[in-house]
Amino acid sequence: MSWLTAEEALAELGTKPQTLYANVSRGRIRAKPDPVDPRRSLYQAADVQRLAERHAGRRKAETVAAETIRWGDPVLASAISTITGGRLFYRGRDAADFADTATLEQTAALLWNGAETLSSGIGNANAAPSLEAAFVALAARVTTDLPSLGRSQAALRREALGVLSTIADALAPGPASQPLHLRLAASWQRPEAGDCLRRALVLLADHELNVSTFAARVTASAGAALSAAVLSGLATLTGPLHGAAWQSVGALIEVASALGAEQAIRRTLAQGNHLSAFGHPLYPDGDVRALALLSHFPLPPRFAEVREIGEEIVGDKVNADFALAAMTAAFDLPREAPIIIFAIARSTGWLAHAMEQIDSGQLIRPRARYAGPAPEAVTGR
Repeated sequence: MSWLTAEEALAELGTKPQTLYANVSRGRIRAKPDPVDPRRSLYQAADVQRLAERHAGRRKAETVAAETIRWGDPVLASAISTITGGRLFYRGRDAADFADTATLEQTAALLWNGAETLSSGIGNANAAPSLEAAFVALAARVTTDLPSLGRSQAALRREALGVLSTIADALAPGPASQPLHLRLAASWQRPEAGDCLRRALVLLADHELNVSTFAARVTASAGAALSAAVLSGLATLTGPLHGAAWQSVGALIEVASALGAEQAIRRTLAQGNHLSAFGHPLYPDGDVRALALLSHFPLPPRFAEVREIGEEIVGDKVNADFALAAMTAAFDLPREAPIIIFAIARSTGWLAHAMEQIDSGQLIRPRARYAGPAPEAVTGR
């Protein structure tokens, strides 16, 4: 990402400093401390340019729409979560503070706007956590679950609990009397990881309108079953630019083990590759989820070295993908633990957004900006 000084940003915008600061506080322009002088700030060039063009009246409606779906302005209303001032909030509650004591079941009750804490379902103590099992179980539900359209929120919340139970049985098998973080810790035979797993599940439960959540909302907007919406979200989560980004972090750590952290980072950057372990567009001062999680377990030496050197070279702090990979290494969890944790947690958010989208009664159906060959002339009939 390209960053501008305050002077450069003001020149581009043609506004007073107060207007620049107001745009930052409202989330319209991302900012971060200047690595050279922490007393000063740098401003995201793309955000500044977008606002400058808007104020100049040079943007067409189609340009606005195209930029909106690329980290641009909000595209739909939601009361579930928001990121503002570098913090993540669930229905107005600070997620990092909430994660100090809450379980994922309590988080689901909050996100679903339910009055009671939820139990995690019937439980299954005989299987090992498996992403494949989650796909199969959800797909089986899709063919039998009722469409969501025309059903009350109370009925949908009851069904959401059943869908969460289906995910839990596939990814965190165990007795229903135990909360999901303890079921997951027991299935991996790592009871000492229980509290960190609890924190991670809460911190990853929802994250505004990310790509998997948008996929879930699109599916729900068509009136499909809640299980179909979660299946859409889960499929999207597997992408390397989303829930599977932990694999790139693991690859970086492997190279760092062979070459040293500095050489590994420099080589990755020299090859033109993005370092998925660092930075997040919505957290210019550091991913609050990573900071909240990393302070609760000892960082393995190789991860500590990559973090220290990488933050200095890249200029951005480590993110949630790094934290998940580091936690996996610290507790010797299975290799696929990050995406399993992510999938269990985010299922609660997908279900919340699906129910909210259904309640809105709106179909999400954007138009495409055609860029193909010119249409043939229509002849007379």
